[in-house]
Formats: sequence, structure tokens, C-alpha cells
Amino acid sequence: MKESFQGYIMALEDSLVQAKRIEYFFKKHNLNFKIYSSAEDALKGVEKEKPALIISDIIMPGIDGYQFCKKIKENSNTSNIPVILLTSLQDPVDIIRGLQAGADNFITKPYQEEDLLSRINHLLSNIKSQEFYDNTLYNNPIHIKYREEEFSITSSREQILNLLISVYDTAIQRNDELMEIKKKLETTNRELIQANEDLDAFARTVSHDLKSPLSVIIGFSSAILDNPKTTVSQKEKGYIKYVQEAAFQMNQLIKDLLSYSQSGRVQIEQKEVNLSNIANEIVEDLMIRYPGNRPNISIEPKIITYADPIMIRVVLDNLLGNAVKYSSKVKDPQIVFRQKEYYGRELFYIKDNGVGFEMSKSEKLFTPFTRLNHSNDYVGTGIGLSTVKRIIDKHGGEIWAESDLDKGATFFFTLR
Repeated sequence: MKESFQGYIMALEDSLVQAKRIEYFFKKHNLNFKIYSSAEDALKGVEKEKPALIISDIIMPGIDGYQFCKKIKENSNTSNIPVILLTSLQDPVDIIRGLQAGADNFITKPYQEEDLLSRINHLLSNIKSQEFYDNTLYNNPIHIKYREEEFSITSSREQILNLLISVYDTAIQRNDELMEIKKKLETTNRELIQANEDLDAFARTVSHDLKSPLSVIIGFSSAILDNPKTTVSQKEKGYIKYVQEAAFQMNQLIKDLLSYSQSGRVQIEQKEVNLSNIANEIVEDLMIRYPGNRPNISIEPKIITYADPIMIRVVLDNLLGNAVKYSSKVKDPQIVFRQKEYYGRELFYIKDNGVGFEMSKSEKLFTPFTRLNHSNDYVGTGIGLSTVKRIIDKHGGEIWAESDLDKGATFFFTLR
């Protein structure tokens, strides 16, 4: 912030991922803040302690952002609090409703941090330097008719000017972005369709044509290595073991590709499932797959929720498998699977004390065939987390991760 200010900034956001993003933004810029997941709770918070500025998503459960903003502006004790509305601006009526509610600024989602910081600085600076609000319009509103609907505009001249400038600025940015996107879509659409068809065909092919010869390679190489009477030298055994490990890795790649392909087409059938039981079964299998690893794994009992049993097993298998793999080289590996309430929703998380990753690269975490680091030390295909993201999305949930390099990682997810 260019200038310090008294009080705090209030934010309304019901999406856990977006709430974490704006929380990170506030902390990064040393801003005092409070985040609420509903307008009802935020109104109670305003009564207890008046904020310096409010940032509100428009689409909220219960009272939406417009209604919340209007309640703030109609109250003489809070009418001078500037309000920024987060919106997609998909309809001109959005602007009129913002004016009608008395909003001071629009920020379109997804937003750039520098744009949001600039709007915050502008509004707070104007409040300090001038008589920013003219409340006479609350007694003499402007009446307009648009699309056969009548609106009463109570915003001051300063509010209207700032709001329209922010909308125009955003429109210019979005237009440039849309033109660029349009060009890219025109040139890549046919290739994308073909690539999807090729991926499905490949997935079907590898399922039938590659697994069988790999099973033969793995089987015969194991027979040679496990034969106590073999005449194969130690050097030759090393070659065979290398071939076997490559076959195992190829087999895992096939499995991950199939899971990724199927996760995009499968229909979710949710029913009551015991995640604790599924996790314990997966851990038993992981100890077989990673015989040299003996981490301390703590699974909270009786974690009951609604999910697709088959798909949620894929999610837990990937997340627990990663936790075991990436904590395998620390002195005392610790892994936990827990649930808790977070912003009024059921949140699940798997935490380890392994190698972790750099948060600056976290936006690539769920991108197919992308591995953040450790590619030489830890075997993997870079598809597992992409599959997990697809499945979580199909459940109507969200997933994100928090980590520090060499201090472990925590993966959080919701299912509805």
C-alpha cells in the first residue's frame, strides 16, 4: 500500500479457493483483513467493527453482493464505506445493478493482483483527500428504464464516475484478451478435437495391446532375479532389474493415462462412503508397492461423506501415494488424513512432512504431464494430480495445496 489506513478490509467470498487467494493477496501486501463466507455474517461483522473498505463477490449464498452493498449504503453509519464488487460482467444489467446498489468499483474475475491493489489504493486515497460521497441522491434518486425494467440509481456522481471508468477499463482489457483468444481458438480448435480423439483411441489401445507384453517382461525378469540357481552374473542382474523397473514405470504410466481418460467421461454416482476405510485399504497396498518405506500414517476414523466410491478411491490413492513417495527420504516420515469444518463446509486434507514444493509454481500443480521438481529422485508420470482435479471438479468440489520446500505439503479438498 502506498498509504497506511486505519481499520481493516472486509472480503466476502464463498469459494474456498478464491478465499485463500485473496487471503494470500492481503498478507502479501500487509493489509489488515477479515474474510466472510456469507453476507449475513459480514453484516454482523460490520456492526461489531466498521471496515475501511469492502470487497464482495456478487454471487453469494443467501443475500447476494448487490443486496449486501445496498444494505451497507442505505445505513447512514456505513454509507461512506467504499464497496468493490467482484463480477464476471457478462451483462450490461450488472453495471446498472451495481449503480443501483451504490457500489464504488467493479473488479472482474479472474482479476490481476496489481489491478485490485490499484483500485484499493484509489478508493482509500479518495476517502482521505476529499468529500467522496454525496448522499443527496438517496433522497432524490435517478430513475431509468432498461429492458422493460425500472431502476433507481442512488449513487453519487463520484461513485458513478469511478464505477464507469473501472467498467470501461475492464472492457478494454477483456476485449484485447478476447480477440487474442479468438485467434488462438480458430487455429487450434480442429487440432484439439483431433487430439482428444487420438487420446481416447490411444487409451483403448494401451489397455489391450501394451499391458500384456509388459506383464510378460515383468514376470520373466522377476523369475530370473528370484531364481536362486540362476547363472546370471550380478552385472547382468543389474541390467535385468533396470529393464524391470522401466516396465513397472511404463505400466504405471498406462494406468495413469487410463484413469485420466476415464475421469473425463465417467458419470459420478455419489453415495455414502467411509473415507477412513478406503484410506486404510490404500495404505496397506502402498506398503506393498513401497516395501522400503515405513512412514507413520495417521488416519482419522469414521470420515463419512457422499462421493463416488470408485472415483474417490482414485483421489485418495493418488494423494496418499504422493505423500508416501515424497516423504520417503526424510528421517521420520509423518502423514495424516483428517477432516475439519472450513468456512462452513466439510474440508478434507492429507498432510506430509516430505520434500514439498515451491508455492510460486503451484499454479502448474494440476496440469497434465507437469512435475514441479524431483523428477530425477522420484518416479512419476505427472498425470495423477490432473486426474484428481478432474474427479474433484466432477463432484462439485475444490482442491488446492499449501507447501514449503523441504517442509512438506498439505492437499486440501472438498466434495460438494
